[in-house]
Amino acid sequence: APTIRVETHLVTLTFTVRDASGKLIPAMNAGDFSVYEDGEPQTISIFAHESDLPLRLGLLVDASSSQARFIRQHLRDIHTFLGSVLEARDQVFALCFGDHLRIAAAPTSDAATVIDGIERYNKENSSFPELDTDHTREGGTALYDGIVAATTHELAAHSDGRKALILFTDGEENSSNHDEIDAITAAQDSDALVYAIRYTEVHHGKLSADNRRGIAALHHLAEQTGGRDFDALNSDVRRDFREIGDELRSL
Repeated sequence: APTIRVETHLVTLTFTVRDASGKLIPAMNAGDFSVYEDGEPQTISIFAHESDLPLRLGLLVDASSSQARFIRQHLRDIHTFLGSVLEARDQVFALCFGDHLRIAAAPTSDAATVIDGIERYNKENSSFPELDTDHTREGGTALYDGIVAATTHELAAHSDGRKALILFTDGEENSSNHDEIDAITAAQDSDALVYAIRYTEVHHGKLSADNRRGIAALHHLAEQTGGRDFDALNSDVRRDFREIGDELRSL
């Protein structure tokens, strides 16, 4: 049989537009934008609004020691998030990460199944299926490896619906073989937005160097993929989750 080679120059860009107060700006068209590569203007061949799409979500839950005091809050907030966002046509999975990356809940449309999986993981985790096993990890928080594994194994093969990763973590990475650029690239390549729900434990009222690095990393991950980051300890998470849901449905 003859070999067929196809070359494409179409690149997909997913983005949201907000005003100075952070509110979404709807009803924009291709004439409102310019795209450049290496300083050269590019032709916008296709421009489309995507609305009311089914969601394919990944919850990445930090199970490292730095998040031990927030385990119950993670569960409460995840329960609130799923209640605010998840619909019957959507799919969500949960990946818990420390030095190991384990699937606590396979893709499902049932919020109770996800909560139950995370609760069982918190009690005994070694029986849960592991992704990208690596016994050299030893720092405790393999966030970037978790993002790469979640996109590679659970999101990349799916082209339908809106895809997003929701991180429940302090962002204080110290164990991954992948770096921040790898994580951003993996999310971008799978057209997944990253939203970070941050739980930073502050000692003596002052941010540590690790705290600041985690805050900056989560902001950068979200910014570079079209998502947002939120401080779970100093904001109204119910409002934040509603905003995430509205954004995901209206992109």
